[in-house]
Amino acid sequence: MKQYKYPVVLTIAGSDSGGGAGIQADLKTFSALGCFGTSAITAITVQNTLGVTAIHSIPVDIVKGQIKAVIDDLKPQAIKIGMVHSAELAKGIAEILLKEPSIPVVLDPVMISTSGHKLIEDETVDVLTSHLFPLATVITPNLDEAAVLTGVKLDNVDDMQKAAIKLLETGCRSVLVKGGHLKSKVLYDVFVDANGNELVFEGEFIQSNNVHGTGCTLSSAIGAYLARGERLNVAISLARDYIKEVIEAGKDVRTGEGNGPLNHFFNPQKLIKYEIL
Repeated sequence: MKQYKYPVVLTIAGSDSGGGAGIQADLKTFSALGCFGTSAITAITVQNTLGVTAIHSIPVDIVKGQIKAVIDDLKPQAIKIGMVHSAELAKGIAEILLKEPSIPVVLDPVMISTSGHKLIEDETVDVLTSHLFPLATVITPNLDEAAVLTGVKLDNVDDMQKAAIKLLETGCRSVLVKGGHLKSKVLYDVFVDANGNELVFEGEFIQSNNVHGTGCTLSSAIGAYLARGERLNVAISLARDYIKEVIEAGKDVRTGEGNGPLNHFFNPQKLIKYEIL
């Protein structure tokens, strides 16, 4: 009898009680793109569409235990990292991932929520860049995060390219600087890698009040497509297409009184099955 397996993706991130970002958005994205989602929760946030009011960190040993349990048994084909609240946690995650160099890692350096709430301790930034960035296949900072990480003010595509190249100095293999906050009808994302390749992705601005969790969703979509066997540049392009569609599909829906979620399940795919040879 033939046997099959699903593409497995692991998200290491914080929980959003409002369901729009973090672990919840990641798992929705994995499922919508035909992957089997697994998770290691780093923190519990008290959150809804109006903002974050409290954060409770999960003990580092418990987070490490979750990651190891998934890797040892389900053997994910890709890992997405989101909210890493403390320096100790960043070191703990790196300790495990150092032993798994073959698994592609998409790292979204989540620092500030859409509502402006700080999601990372000050001393964590240096540890994040020194311990986790060198293990990342790609990091996906937005304009504000790239500015914090590089000290470069980003107002245009040239600034984004300079920041992306500077971020390569941290040892990561590639960088995707997201330009969704640019004040322009045409939005740009800038990709550079350690081999000298550069790509500028263009997209049309979509007016919507429902964009909570966009960064989480994009990085998760990249992870899902990598788990499905796509090359990184293709995975990024397909993930950007998915983001455009989930924003468009959710722009006229009211969920909560603030910044609402995307419509992750506008066109969900069935779980993909690969034959085990």
